[in-house]
Amino acid sequence: MLDKTWVGAVSYLNTKPLIYGFEQGQMQEDVHLVLDYPANLAKRMNKGELDVALLPIAAIADLKNVHVNDAHIFSTYCIGANGPVASVCLFSEVPLEEVQEIYLDYQSRTSVALLKVLLKNHFKHQVKFIEADENYIPKIKGTTAGLIIGDRAFEQLKHFKHIYDLAAEWKTFTGLPFVFAAWVTNKNLTEKFVFDFNKANALGFEHLEQIIKRENYSQYDLRTYYTQNISYQLNDEKHQAIELFMKYISAL
Repeated sequence: MLDKTWVGAVSYLNTKPLIYGFEQGQMQEDVHLVLDYPANLAKRMNKGELDVALLPIAAIADLKNVHVNDAHIFSTYCIGANGPVASVCLFSEVPLEEVQEIYLDYQSRTSVALLKVLLKNHFKHQVKFIEADENYIPKIKGTTAGLIIGDRAFEQLKHFKHIYDLAAEWKTFTGLPFVFAAWVTNKNLTEKFVFDFNKANALGFEHLEQIIKRENYSQYDLRTYYTQNISYQLNDEKHQAIELFMKYISAL
């Protein structure tokens, strides 16, 4: 275990294709996989507990460097969206212009930062923010809305009249896709490791039907989620989106 590279990934459905290869034994001699929710991954990497992590984009700038000069994105895979993502939404009983307070999901800094960027620059609507605890969803009522991310968001899609998909709103606002998380390291990885890592990521997309069948998820169509909502390739346009998002959050 001491010789292995510790890899952290989020425990949501959206990462299942990316970690499938590791779960099937790819790089088993080199990698130890750890699952947690996004905000915790950044903390654990900051403490030196992880060598590689699927980090929320907003956490990268704040990551304290442990072994090399910069934390950096190294893989060609990410968690992104080029339109509605379905699993990062603002839920409300009333239209946004009537919302006075918003509960902020505690599980992802990037989604919280994205919401604040959109409220300030796109919706141009001021609200009071409330840091949510684990039991905040039942408190979303009246003029109090709530940001919900991950698998829990799917469970709420049928329960609220007004739903604002943050990736779709970002696309409308900027014309660009959005990147929620990317593979980040603060170590010097070999070219072979990066090649094998990307190859392991790719394996899941060759076995999507097996993943969908294994998860047996009823709240949302995972085939739609994996092939239409989530965009996994980290291309030049997504790098441009990351740079733009960083500028916006630095101005908050």
